[in-house]
Amino acid sequence: MTVVDHAPRHLRVVRPRPLPLVPVAVLVVDALLLGLTLVLAVLGRETLTVFAPPSGVRTHLDVAAPLILLGWLLCTGFLGGYRREVLGAGTEEFKRVFQASVLTAGLVGIGCYLAKFALPRGFFVLAFVIGPALLLVGRWVVRQVLHVLRRRGRLTSRVLVAGSVAGTDAMARILRRESWLGYAVVGAVVPAEAGAGIDLAELTAVVDAHAIDLVLLAPGAVADAAQVKQAIWALERHRVDVVLTPQLDNISHERIAVRTVGGVPLIHVESPTWTDAGAVGKRLFDVLGAALLLLALSPLLLVAAASVWLHDRGPVLFAQPRVGRSGRPFRCLKLRTMRVGAEAQVADLMAATDQDALLFKVKDDPRITRPGRWLRRYSVDELPQLLNVLRGDMSLIGPRPQVAREVALYDGAMTRRLLVRPGMTGLWQVSGRNDLRPDEAMRLDLYYVDNWSMLQDLAILARTARAVVGARGAY
Repeated sequence: MTVVDHAPRHLRVVRPRPLPLVPVAVLVVDALLLGLTLVLAVLGRETLTVFAPPSGVRTHLDVAAPLILLGWLLCTGFLGGYRREVLGAGTEEFKRVFQASVLTAGLVGIGCYLAKFALPRGFFVLAFVIGPALLLVGRWVVRQVLHVLRRRGRLTSRVLVAGSVAGTDAMARILRRESWLGYAVVGAVVPAEAGAGIDLAELTAVVDAHAIDLVLLAPGAVADAAQVKQAIWALERHRVDVVLTPQLDNISHERIAVRTVGGVPLIHVESPTWTDAGAVGKRLFDVLGAALLLLALSPLLLVAAASVWLHDRGPVLFAQPRVGRSGRPFRCLKLRTMRVGAEAQVADLMAATDQDALLFKVKDDPRITRPGRWLRRYSVDELPQLLNVLRGDMSLIGPRPQVAREVALYDGAMTRRLLVRPGMTGLWQVSGRNDLRPDEAMRLDLYYVDNWSMLQDLAILARTARAVVGARGAY
């Protein structure tokens, strides 16, 4: 067995052990917000004219408020709203909080009916309208604080990755890039021989020596299913969490259901959702969104166009042939950020930088003009593509539109990018933009195609604004 150090030196001395405090802190925040909710519900019921005049609301509140608050928290806990694995990432946390609110409202309504308890309807309506909204906003704020702390090395889990060299390198790279997840990789363990699996005695020794919180079993870590169970049994005595990475890396959890038959877990995978990405709802969203964005950003677009023209009196727009949905070509519009005739220099630049055509990008590209640098930095040069969205060539969110020489290099899997309309922004743009390696950017695009959802589109739009303002990975 070989131990590979993946961590910066400072991670060797950090002992971020207060992880159980995160659910406790979330519970306290929820309790405070629910207390505020009940106070606002009483005040609103007493002051808003849409409700009947109050009749002993405060007396009812003295009895009902503590029970409602406690029941709300218990329902949230019962539905898993305080489980560590759902806090800080994904939509599952918000789903469980909303479901707990609906469950609490139902239980309160049924309980008051059966007990013949006269809980004012105005108070009930206000409490269960204000409460879920405050809880969701509170969870979002807590999540942002948690992400900041994790990026600074606080409240993280010390992770040991076990598996093949390629598997551990890939997982360490992903977890290091997505530091907001809170997984601090301190090292990796690889088998002495390919296909043999890791030595469990030596694995547990490394876990104890480096105060590991979580062991991630990457591809190549175990030889068979029996060794998976043995690894879990060996690590359970060391109070270490175990995470498996099955070969389902491009499938969202919404498409996966696990059912046990005869003690054997069967993983059911639903069909890819790319067909929904071409539905009427997404197209309507694109048209309305593009029209509103054009209207709102037209002053900025005019200023940008003027700066391009005044720099060298050349063309303002650059229309480049790109490949769209189902392989149909279209003219992708951008504000010109390079010198006139820049396309003729592509072959020389590829040779000078030793890059192929796939996702070709050059940092500090000498062809970029002075105004082109700030246009690219804040993605202002992409705004004319809103016209492509209105015309139906593109979508607001989707894989990056590529030129014919890039599409010519696609293998079997990459062609799936052409199943949906290309987008102005997408999953890879909000996950590092040009800082990503070509294979990582391609993997994110394929994930988007196979796991499309409107909720994911809205999340990507929100993250796009943050990525553009921060200019992360832009050049």
